[in-house]
Amino acid sequence: MVVTKKVFVFDDNRDILDLCTFILEDAGYEIKTSENANNIEEQVAAYMPDLIFMDNWLPDLGGIQATKALKNHPDLKHIPVIYFSANNDISSLADEAGADSYLSKPFDIAALEEIVKKHLS
Repeated sequence: MVVTKKVFVFDDNRDILDLCTFILEDAGYEIKTSENANNIEEQVAAYMPDLIFMDNWLPDLGGIQATKALKNHPDLKHIPVIYFSANNDISSLADEAGADSYLSKPFDIAALEEIVKKHLS
């Protein structure tokens, strides 16, 4: 039996969440989305994804703080976090957050699928 890999996408833009859901479900992944990072540890622990996409601009707790919270949590720090943003300085933001990788917006479908494969294979 094939175990479906789970991806959790955090983004305050509903269109981005819908697009990621469409692309990744089509590629065979199970997807959960959230428009905020409130109680980030609880949200992630309840789903236990294999990979997380984290937007930089999230209401209340921003992407950097949310990523740091996950990376400081003993049960969640092993989950790869892909930082994604339209910010020009995304690589330094991803470094500051402690993310495992990053993806610039706007992204193309191939780039999204490629980074997911890289972290889930």
